[in-house]
Parts: sequence; C-alpha cells; structure tokens
Amino acid sequence: MLWELMINKTVLDNGISVISEDISHVRSVSIGMWVRCGSCHEDAHTNGTAHFIEHMLFKGTEKRSAFDIAWAIDSVGGVMNAFTGKELTSFYLKIPDYHFPLAIDIMSDIFNNSCFAEAEIDKEKSVILQEISMVEDSPDEYIHELFDALFWDRHPLGLAILGTKERVGAMNRASLAHFFDTRYRGDKLVLTAAGNLRHEELVEMARAAFCLLRGDVRDEEAAAPVIAPRLSVLEKDLEQVHLVIGVPAPSAMSPRRYAAMLLNAILGGSMSSWLFQEVREKRGLAYEIQSYLTSYTKEGLLGVYVGTDAEKVPEVLNIILGAFGRFKDRLLEERELGAVKEMLKGNFLLSMESTDNRMSRLARNEVYFQRHVSAEEVTACIDAVTSAEVRELAAELFVPPTLSVAAIGRVREEDIASILYQ
Repeated sequence: MLWELMINKTVLDNGISVISEDISHVRSVSIGMWVRCGSCHEDAHTNGTAHFIEHMLFKGTEKRSAFDIAWAIDSVGGVMNAFTGKELTSFYLKIPDYHFPLAIDIMSDIFNNSCFAEAEIDKEKSVILQEISMVEDSPDEYIHELFDALFWDRHPLGLAILGTKERVGAMNRASLAHFFDTRYRGDKLVLTAAGNLRHEELVEMARAAFCLLRGDVRDEEAAAPVIAPRLSVLEKDLEQVHLVIGVPAPSAMSPRRYAAMLLNAILGGSMSSWLFQEVREKRGLAYEIQSYLTSYTKEGLLGVYVGTDAEKVPEVLNIILGAFGRFKDRLLEERELGAVKEMLKGNFLLSMESTDNRMSRLARNEVYFQRHVSAEEVTACIDAVTSAEVRELAAELFVPPTLSVAAIGRVREEDIASILYQ
C-alpha cells in the first residue's frame, strides 16, 4: 500500500522512539505517547499505580489546569484520551493538522510538568474507587477481572488494571511520583503519529519538547506465567450466570498468532461464528456469547464469555466444550477457511482507514516487533494459514488439563466441575 511507504523512525538521544506515517491526503493528525508500562509491571504493593498516573497526567501542570488541558483540545475540535493496559499505557490526541504543534506542546507539558497535586490526588482517589465499584457492580465486566486473577494466578498479568480499593486508598504523591520517575523514561517511551505531517518536523519538535525526560530504565523481566487448570465460582444472587472459560494461546509475537486469530474468529469472534449461531441463534440460550483472543509478550489467552440463566449453564457449557472438540477433530472446509480469512483481512484493512488506528499500529509494531509490519505482510500471513494448522492449534489448546473457568451467579462450583472435568 502506498501509504506505508512513508513510515519513518528516529530514536532520540534519550531513547524515545519517534515513528510517523505521512498521509498527505487527510486533514488530521493522530499522535500518541506509548509507555512500556502497565499493570503487569506492578506488584501487590503498587497495583493500580499506572492507571492512577494515567488519570493524574490530565489533572494539571505548572502552566495548565485540568480545565485548561481539556479546553485547549476541545477549542480546536480535537480529541484527547488515554488508557492503561496490562503491558502498555497510552496517551493520545487527534487534532486538525494545522494544530499539530499544539498537540506536541500539550503532550510534552503533561509528561514534563504534571504537578501531582495532593488535592487532585485525593479527588481522583474518589473517582477511581467509584470506577472500581462500577466494575464490581457489572458482573459482565467483573467476571473478566475474576477470570484474569484466576487464570494468571500470582503472575503480574493477573493483577487488576484499576488496582484494589485498599491499594488505591493508600496511594500518595510520593508513591505516584516515584513510580512515574522510575518508569516513564526515554527507552520505555514510543511517540507515534499518523496523518498530514512531516517526519523531520515531528522529530525536531519532539527533540525540543521531550529533552528533559531521562533515558534508561533498569527493568527486571518477569518470569513467564505458569498456566494450570483452575476453577472459581462467586455465588451471587443474580438474574444470570456470567461465565468465562479460557485456555493458553499463542503470544503476540508467536508465528502461530495468525492461526489463533482464525480459530478465534470461527469459534466465537463474530455474529456468524459457530458459538454465536449455535447458542444464540439456533437455541436462544444466551443474549451474549463471544470468544476473544488476548495476546501479550510471552503468553496469550483464548477465552469464551457467556451470560445465561442458571438452569441453562450445563447445556451452554456442554455446547462450548463440544465446540472445542469440533475444531480439534475436523479440518475446516476450504469455503469456511476462505470466508474467515476474508473477514479478518477486511476488518484489518477497514481499520486502516483511520489515522488513530494507524498511529496505534505503529506503536504496537514497535513494541512487539521492533519493526514495521506492513499490511501486505499481515494479509499474506492470514492467507498462508492452513486448515491443518488451525486444527493442530485447537488440538493443542482445547484439552482438559488447560481449561480454566470462572463464574458469577446462582451456580455451584461442584456443578461446573462435574461437567468440566468429567
């Protein structure tokens, strides 16, 4: 694709990687600062700190109040947001191209000059505690927190991104500032931009704006997680039982990730997928059922979520286990395989229409592969997956010694165990 011929990378003296894609026919620029730090870089004492810092970088600098930051972007029609994940934290803006210097100025201001004022910290504690309560009051969300803690066990990947109420309540300016100072440094930062811009201008602005950020982080690499089958049930008087069943999957860098994408898509990743059609459309057993693939640096997770009535849990669970067996035991027909490949390629190529998605993709390619992975390479790798590779992966993943289940609702652990491990 012609657009991808205009991707450039420069590493600044303090280690920040600056990567851009010049798309001259659009009138927007999306810019993001990506930090190689998330909840899996925390421990039981610091859990929730990365997410708290994400909030605090919007709460005022030496020259801008929280309102000034919001108004500076709103007043030019831009969008600014952030998110914290397990392995990455991102701060990003989308702005008209002629206001690009403003985006750099604001991004550098919040990274260089955030105040971490005690009064703002106290207010934000209340906000985040409400956020945690909101998740706990939403069983379709909370089940994923419980499952991650169960599946990853004591590994940092099992820590909640938001942290716990106890840890959030104990945070203070000193602990936040120390975590920020030791983690948010040059060699852990990737600055990406996509849109109507020039790489040389971006580099010069970035060099001037971020020269105060220090360089290296001495980071102890966490051990790979140890996955074992686990079962946990939180008995609660709810209208539905919310359940996740999951297995280990290829990592974000594994050559088998493309086979995993196809397996997930045909299992439960779309409205035409086998589980959606069988559970919802044919039998009416659930409003929502879906599979999902989450890939990290060293490991991945293929999970199935469903919300259903308590009396229907045995039937639904048996259908899911039957689906696992179905893909272990038979080759996909060429028509099935071809249709799923076209769906994945179509979703991917349509996502490339957006400058913010292209900006995000630049960052993820750098973080996980340290190189640009072209659209042609992605589509070619999808096309290259065979039915045999999908079946081999299913046969490896969908076996009782790898299955873990978490559930919330009016269901007993022994009832699920009797189905799962029969």
